[in-house]
Amino acid sequence: MARTPAAAFRHGIVQSLPFLVVIVPFAVLFGVVATEAGLNLAQVMGFSVLVLAGASQFTAVQLLTDNAPALIVILSGLAVNLRMAMYSASLLPWLRDATPGHKAWVAYALIDQSYALSIQHYEQYPRLTIAQRLAYFGGTALVLCVPWMIATWAGATVGQAIPEGIALDFAMPITFLAMIAPMLRTPAHLAACFVAIVAALALAGLPSGLGLLIAAPLGMATGALVEIRTERKEARDAGVRD
Repeated sequence: MARTPAAAFRHGIVQSLPFLVVIVPFAVLFGVVATEAGLNLAQVMGFSVLVLAGASQFTAVQLLTDNAPALIVILSGLAVNLRMAMYSASLLPWLRDATPGHKAWVAYALIDQSYALSIQHYEQYPRLTIAQRLAYFGGTALVLCVPWMIATWAGATVGQAIPEGIALDFAMPITFLAMIAPMLRTPAHLAACFVAIVAALALAGLPSGLGLLIAAPLGMATGALVEIRTERKEARDAGVRD
């Protein structure tokens, strides 16, 4: 609470550093894959600078490789990124008082890792000022977004020199495990995670990531239901004790 915005910014930087272990190889892998798909350097960098979302970038490049129509590529990329709408709704109570300009750059730099770190930090310290919250988010965004762009450039320019035996595709599952595990703190979190995993596996055969789009709201609905029941049970128990 006593930290200045500058100190909060540095805190965000420090807490984001471990994610570079997976951000960098994931971005390098995208640069390599996009180049092999026939994109030139400007097009590859356009993806990472303008889209700034690894999952949808890989989806779009895969569809381009398969000669899918441009409309399908765009719609699929948007569908994969629909989770950002859920992230935004989750952050709104904490950043409601930010200026439109601040909200715009938060929306631009909002990725899985910056969201996961920020929402945990805000929930742990709910009395932070809006300046401290924005500064913390800015620290995470600096560490997570800028190296993503640099590593994409590296993958697109020198990625062909990387030996095939070095598996860079380990980065995606590890980074999501690292983000999700610390957030599973209550029965509602665990129930939501379990239902989402089961649904995603059961619907894995659906095209263009549609299974994930169905699994996510199912998990959220389950978590909300468990949370409601837990609160009602606690209220009844409190009434009995009184």
